[in-house]
Amino acid sequence: NLNLMKEKKISFKEFEKNIGEFEGNGFTTIVVSENGKAIGIIGIADSLKEDSKEAIAQLNEDGYKTVMLTGDNETTARAIAREVGIKEVIANVLPGEKSEKVAQLQSQGMVAFVGDGINDAPALKQANVGIAIGSGTDIAIEAGDIVLARGSLTGVVQAIRLSKATFKKIKQNLFWAFAYNIVAIPLAVIGVLHPVIAEIAMALSSITVVSNANLLRRVEI
Repeated sequence: NLNLMKEKKISFKEFEKNIGEFEGNGFTTIVVSENGKAIGIIGIADSLKEDSKEAIAQLNEDGYKTVMLTGDNETTARAIAREVGIKEVIANVLPGEKSEKVAQLQSQGMVAFVGDGINDAPALKQANVGIAIGSGTDIAIEAGDIVLARGSLTGVVQAIRLSKATFKKIKQNLFWAFAYNIVAIPLAVIGVLHPVIAEIAMALSSITVVSNANLLRRVEI
């Protein structure tokens, strides 16, 4: 890579214009050298998942801050971020630094980290919620709290929306359970409510809670 060429004091000045064009288009550039002299460059880029733009757009629309953590240089990273709609870029991150960067972001709030590589495992563990891509490495999958079996980034949006809907149902069910205990039990104790009716009401309360939970099946995510 470019840093290695600089360390070895191998000049690639004649390729700087081409390197700039590569990086501006989202390519990671490799310099090829022979006998201490640069003889060419190669541009490498990962193909973006088809649903990446859609997933990022939905996250932005839902009010989440999207951040890219990458080992690529600033120019390449920003080119990719612009293409998919990511709001913030943290570039030139070494593999061992990802978890530290996640910890810094956690000082601003809750952090969900999405990754699929071996180097992502510490960051997946550090994040409040680690989301591993199912098509990634076994180590990343083991480190994740959630595993997206299909490997689709829209699964991140679906997981967040489903978790919010589930939490909403939990609060609703707690309300119904407490409402029964606060109202029905005292009435049964003082004799206003017949014990048999109170027992029926308790059964109906349980049915209400279960039925309300089953409505999660109809939630559009």
